[in-house]
Amino acid sequence: MRKYLFLPFLLLLSFSINAQDFFTLRGNVTDAGSNETLIGVNIIFPELNTGVTTNDYGFYSIKLPEGTYKLLISYLGYQNIEKTIALNENLQLDFQLNESSENLEEIVITNNNEALSIKKPEMSVNRLSVNTMKKLPVVFGEVDVVRSLLLLPGVSNAGEGSSGFNVRGGAVDQNLILLDEATIYNSSHLFGLFSVFNPDAIKDIKLYKGGIPSEYGGRVSSVLDIYQRDGNSKETKVQGGIGAISSRLLAEGPVIADKGSFLIAGRSSYAHLFLKLTDNENSAYFFDLNTKLSYKLDDSNKILLSGYFGRDVFNISQNFENTYGNAVMNFRWNHIFSENVFSNLSAIYSDYYYGLSLNFVGFNWDSGIRNLNLKYDFNHYLNDSFQLKYGLQSTYYKFNPGEIEPINEESGINYFKLNNKYAFENGVYISAEHKISKSISAEYGLRLSNFIRMGQNEVSSYENDQPVKYDANRDIYSEAEVISTQNYSRGKVLKSYYNLEPRISLAYSFSEDQSVKLSYNRMAQYLHLISNTSSPTPLDVWTPSGPYLKPQLLDQFAAGYYRNIQEGNYSLEVESFYKKIKNRLDYIDGANLIANNNVESIVLNGESRAYGLELLIRKNTGKLNGWIAYTLSRSEQRTPGRNALEPGINNGLWYHTNYDKTHDFTLTTSYDLNKKWDLNANFIFQTGLATTFPNAQYEYEGITIPVYGDRNGDRLPDYHRLDIAAIFTPGKRKNRNWESSWNFGIYNVYNRQNAYSISFRGNSETNTNEAVRLTLFGIIPSITYNFKF
Repeated sequence: MRKYLFLPFLLLLSFSINAQDFFTLRGNVTDAGSNETLIGVNIIFPELNTGVTTNDYGFYSIKLPEGTYKLLISYLGYQNIEKTIALNENLQLDFQLNESSENLEEIVITNNNEALSIKKPEMSVNRLSVNTMKKLPVVFGEVDVVRSLLLLPGVSNAGEGSSGFNVRGGAVDQNLILLDEATIYNSSHLFGLFSVFNPDAIKDIKLYKGGIPSEYGGRVSSVLDIYQRDGNSKETKVQGGIGAISSRLLAEGPVIADKGSFLIAGRSSYAHLFLKLTDNENSAYFFDLNTKLSYKLDDSNKILLSGYFGRDVFNISQNFENTYGNAVMNFRWNHIFSENVFSNLSAIYSDYYYGLSLNFVGFNWDSGIRNLNLKYDFNHYLNDSFQLKYGLQSTYYKFNPGEIEPINEESGINYFKLNNKYAFENGVYISAEHKISKSISAEYGLRLSNFIRMGQNEVSSYENDQPVKYDANRDIYSEAEVISTQNYSRGKVLKSYYNLEPRISLAYSFSEDQSVKLSYNRMAQYLHLISNTSSPTPLDVWTPSGPYLKPQLLDQFAAGYYRNIQEGNYSLEVESFYKKIKNRLDYIDGANLIANNNVESIVLNGESRAYGLELLIRKNTGKLNGWIAYTLSRSEQRTPGRNALEPGINNGLWYHTNYDKTHDFTLTTSYDLNKKWDLNANFIFQTGLATTFPNAQYEYEGITIPVYGDRNGDRLPDYHRLDIAAIFTPGKRKNRNWESSWNFGIYNVYNRQNAYSISFRGNSETNTNEAVRLTLFGIIPSITYNFKF
């Protein structure tokens, strides 16, 4: 037994012994024009067949044997840097990259970038550059992060005008959405028409669909990790765009040249102003604000302060007003402890607010969720083949399910407050990226998560400790009666959960151009979104796990084959996945979700599963480039009875989820016609969403009552459309800093009337039933003017 106790010490000793003959090269990589840190830059030593990439803050470190080496710095869209270095002591080398021009050999740049990812154990990860997104045709001409992600395999949504996105058959609330590490609870503006992310302020976008590293936790479907730009510390710049229904403006510049910078960006829609010209009292608009301050104290310390504030306002004749949105703030301190250890300390505040005013009834409704998050992360570069990430975090939650307050004395509504809920979520993790041999690399780690549901007022108790009761005579589930309530102090622990979450990804490269990868990850989700729609609305309520609501637990397996073709001109990715989730909430028939103090009495714990195959073929270079994405998948859910006497939901059988799509095909193309014109198009085909239609009816006391079949046993018609866009960039005049472009687009070129929903009604003239299709968007032309100076 004793010899095993010494193994960790022997491992550390081996690193120490090796370090005597090794030296460390470290530094930062930035954009030469703005000093903006660059994420994921490749620092490659071709002679050693090894390298490293910059982290989320542009920092890199690598430990190598003493010697003289050729160094290659490679980043897509930037000029390569080749340099010979003599490594006979610890060195700090900072690099500044210049953007590539049309005359550079972009094939070489692409090849270097893709070749390194072929060998890395990272899988099920998608990236889209902001420049790529700005070329894509979109509804109303507004560049949109979330809708751009929908063009990738494994990513879909619940249809046009729907909020959020679904990843590999998962629900919207199972996505962790981070903006500068702060949680975003609602990613949509105007009920799904736009996302909350201003593309001008975005630096890096990364979507994890599987193989999720252990540094992330709290959701079971995906992680969308977005970083804002730091701002230009060399010179003041302004850019923006004017569209048909919205505009945006961004300003950035130095606080202190080459040391500190600021960035401020705003967007607003104004289509509602045109309605006022027609005496239309209705309005719907949004606005948001992105801010960032960055300051380099010295070579080892940097501080950043970033924030986001957004609001949507929906008003009908001054009688109904709906206001909702996110507000986040994050203070970060980057500190370099040594040549090998980089750290980031973050203090984060996040707030999601939902407000409703009903003047014709006479009351205001407020609800929301707030959290304070403290996290400390470390990057430890032990040598060129072994790196560690480790850290911890603690998040405090306050849930406000709803508060009703009368507007005036004439209001017929009494004050009513749903009980606030409180919780702590904690996590500690460690992750290793290990190059085992020339052909095999791995990323493995472990996360320990803990969730503590704290005390609150009026905690309900039920007979037999069952908040949902089953009536065998009527064969229905219903809310159980509350037999008592009890108040608990905030410091009281109502329920505590612990979960170990192992993660592992493996890559085996057959050659420089092809590899296979495997991954497994377990994740726990302690928050639940209470919603009875396939596309969440702002009125939906987040609620924590507790005595009756168990956390969701995911097990996901994925396998893939990856290949670069013709020296990186083309790339192929094929992935299959299977995931199963325990404790997925399902709603009893007739569930009352509105202003319910006891949501545990309308839900049952079930399970869900999803599996499928994803294909992504890219053309990376040349005048014509783009990709083909195809997903074949199934997403199902079931809730069996709690005992042999209960039928469960849908008789305990598996049924399609609301976001299940068997086939999802996307073709995205971009063609550089000449220096002034870029032509772009995308075509989308998807299987119609699962839904439930009535299959019979009967009359009772003169009232026609429909009879529905199995849950989601029917489907909407298949969805498809074609979008096109053309970007015109006038030649830049000499001695002028002004740059501009025009973006012309047509959404849904052939005016396909895709069904958002189908309802049924009786035709008074023919006395027959008929189905009525609701369509949101037909053909929509757009024009946007973009500028920069």
